[in-house]
Amino acid sequence: MSTECNQFVFGFHPQKRREIRAQFDGGAITSDGGGLLLREIEKRIGILRQFAACFTDYRNPDLIEHPVKELVAQRVYGLALGYEDLNDHDELRNDPLLAVLVEKEDSDKEALAGKSTLNRLELTKETASRKERYKKIVLDHAAVDHLLVEVFLQAHQEAPEEIILDLDATDDPLHGQQEGRFFHGYYGHYCYLPLYIFCGEFLLCARLRSSNIDASAGSVEELQRIVEQIRSAWPWVRIVVRGDSGFCREELMAWCEANRVEYLLGLAKNERLKAEIAEEQKEAQARYQETGRAARLFKEFVYQTRKSWSRARRVVAKAEHLEKGENPRFVVTSLSREAWPAQALYEEHYCGRGDMENRIKEQLMLFSDRTSTHYLRSNQLRLYCSSIAYVLLQMLRRLGLAGTELAKAQCSTIRLKVLKIGALIRITVRKVWISLAGGYPYVDLFRQVYEKLCAVPLKH
Repeated sequence: MSTECNQFVFGFHPQKRREIRAQFDGGAITSDGGGLLLREIEKRIGILRQFAACFTDYRNPDLIEHPVKELVAQRVYGLALGYEDLNDHDELRNDPLLAVLVEKEDSDKEALAGKSTLNRLELTKETASRKERYKKIVLDHAAVDHLLVEVFLQAHQEAPEEIILDLDATDDPLHGQQEGRFFHGYYGHYCYLPLYIFCGEFLLCARLRSSNIDASAGSVEELQRIVEQIRSAWPWVRIVVRGDSGFCREELMAWCEANRVEYLLGLAKNERLKAEIAEEQKEAQARYQETGRAARLFKEFVYQTRKSWSRARRVVAKAEHLEKGENPRFVVTSLSREAWPAQALYEEHYCGRGDMENRIKEQLMLFSDRTSTHYLRSNQLRLYCSSIAYVLLQMLRRLGLAGTELAKAQCSTIRLKVLKIGALIRITVRKVWISLAGGYPYVDLFRQVYEKLCAVPLKH
C-alpha cells in the first residue's frame, strides 16, 4: 500500500466512551499463518518440486530472478490459500510469509513474481525454445499426468488388494471466446467438459476438454496409461472402473474385458430394460401404496443391445417407487453374482461413487474453473495448478488431520479453520519469527496437526 494510505486514520463508531481508531501501520502481518503447514507437507511429499521438474526452462540462467520452482510454488500456494487470480499476486509479491513458503533466500528483501511473470509462465507455447523473446518455460503435460499417478503410488507403503477408479465429467462454464468453447445443451451454457478420474480421495487425472464431445471421449486412453502405470508398480492389484451412464460405452467395456479390469457403470433406461422389471415395478408400487414409504426391489438379468454392444452382459436393475412416482435404475457390470449380489452391488458399490461429487466440488473450491485465458493449453496448465493445490490439501487432510474433528473436512473448511490464521512476521539474520494470533480458536487442533506431520519422515 502507498504511504498516503498508511498514514490515513480510520475513525469508527466509539465503544461507549472509548474512541476506536484504525491505521495500516501494523508492519508485516499476514492472514495466512497456517500456510506453514502446507510447507511441511511439501517437505514430506515433494509435490511442488516434482511439479516444477515437469517444466523446461529455456531462459538465460544468468538473467533469471524467479526460478521455475518458485513460480510454481507461488501459484499453487496462492490457490490453496484462496487467491484465485494472477492479479492477486501483484499484492502478494511483497507478502513475507508467502516468500517463506516459496523458499526465497532473502524473504524480507526479495519480491516474489508479479502477475506478468506468472502470465508468461502460463502462456508459453508447446513449441517454445530459447529463440522466444519472453515466453520460454514449457510444460510437459504428459509428465504432469504421470506425476499425479506417481503421488498416489508413493502414498501407499504396500499394494492394496483392490482399487476403484471413479470417472466423471463436469461442466466448466466459460464467459469469453476461449479456444475450444462450445455450447452444451445439457448444461445450457458455453463450457469446457473436463474429465476427472479419482481413486478415493486421490486425483489421478484432470483433463480439460472441449464440450462438443461425448462425456466418455478419451476415457479409454486415460485409463490405459493410468492402469499401465499402476500395474508397473502393483502387477496383481484388482482394478474396478466405476462411472455413470455417460461412460457406458462399448469401447470402454470391451477394453476393460480385454485388460483384466472390472467395471460397474450406470446404464441409461429404455423401453426394453423397463419391460424386464415391469412386474417388480408393480410390486414396488403396491408396497408404497400400502406403507406410504419408498419401496424398492432388485433384479438381475443378462442383456445385450441390438446394435452397439458386442456381447451380452450382466445388468442389475432397481425397481423403485417414490412419492413422485416410478424411479427405475440400471447398472451393467463385469463383477460376478457371487462376489456382489444385486442389492449390495447397487446400494453399496455403485452408490459409493457419489463421494466423487464431493471431490469435484473441492476442485471448484481451488478455482479449477478459472479457465479464462484464450488458449486451451494454458487453461489446462491452470487446471493442473488447481490439481496440485488439491493434492497439497488432500495430503494435509490425510497426514495431518486424520483422527481430528476435521478428518473429513473439505478444502474450503480446511482453508478457513487451519490456514487462515493472522500472524506477525519478524525476520532477522538467523531466524524467521512468526507470532500467530493469540485469539486463534483451534490451537489444540493446530498442535495435533503439527505433531502428526513431524512424525512423517522428510523427503529428500
